Amino acid sequence: MHENHISIKKPSYPISNSLMDYLRKYSREIKIPVRYIDLKHFFSSVPLDDKNGNSTLWETALYSESEMEELNAGLTEIYSILKSDGTTLIDHLSVARIDFCAFGNSQPFRVKIINQLNDNYDYFYIKKADASRIYGLELEHILSPNKINYLVYQDTIIEEHIVGIPGDQFTAENLKQEGHNEVRLAKEFVKFNERCFIRLLGDMRSYNFVVDMTPDFDQIQYRIRAIDFDQQSFEGRKNIYFPQYYKENSPYVELAMKHMDPEVVEQYKLEERALMAKRLRLSEYQIRKLMEVMIQDELSLPKHISQLKQNLAKHYSDNSFLDCKKMGDIVQVCLNQVRNH
Repeated sequence: MHENHISIKKPSYPISNSLMDYLRKYSREIKIPVRYIDLKHFFSSVPLDDKNGNSTLWETALYSESEMEELNAGLTEIYSILKSDGTTLIDHLSVARIDFCAFGNSQPFRVKIINQLNDNYDYFYIKKADASRIYGLELEHILSPNKINYLVYQDTIIEEHIVGIPGDQFTAENLKQEGHNEVRLAKEFVKFNERCFIRLLGDMRSYNFVVDMTPDFDQIQYRIRAIDFDQQSFEGRKNIYFPQYYKENSPYVELAMKHMDPEVVEQYKLEERALMAKRLRLSEYQIRKLMEVMIQDELSLPKHISQLKQNLAKHYSDNSFLDCKKMGDIVQVCLNQVRNH
């Protein structure tokens, strides 16, 4: 297994007017009372440990009492908008905690919302707006089995929490427990690997995806879901878009090698491509509108575009990649590969 390295930190790409028009058309853009910059005004923070007392990449942000009152009102309103278009009553909701993560490109805030009537809680995320991330979210929503709930306003993205066990935590703790169906988990990793490559979603190391387990009547079903979309079609090396080449994902790769021969792996890859082709047909108008905007935007560096189109032309034996000028063009040709086979 080769080891992947992200070459440089990806710059943040602005949201173009055309992309904002697309978001408005599909009800992704809506005015909200709290923006990303408003949460940056915390006066201090304390490290946040996990349930076992281990340090995490998160820290809890501390605000003045008056500022916290304003944030509480605005953030509970945002939660209501995200979950039910603002129709949910918010009197019984409050902000339990606001966490900040300085690691990564998006430097997100995570808001913990608690229902005071039953102590049930939920999370959502507030991040700096970035065109790459928005294209990643949209492609995930349209092309994967998973629907993504998010909103955009000016320089801010609001994202719903994606439920699941972080991939690195799953292999460290859960996989050791009895009762897991290793074959089904390996199958899902193969399909996830193929989904990421087809739509060029990079940096899918185990801490950037979650494992969602659903009990069936006699087994457990697994779904691997991406939770980080910053590295959508930016890097130049094609192996960056294969989760199988990250050392952090070696436990999943080993499961696949243990339980599947190459013919079975190829079968599951073809199944995933067939399902993605069906999703493309069902969302033909929307994906066409998205790609019309994406092929206009600057989303990577010229050297990355040049490298990737040559890598993919060789991988697919398709010289139409060589005519691509931008990353959006390359994604378009990748999707054509799925449509045409």
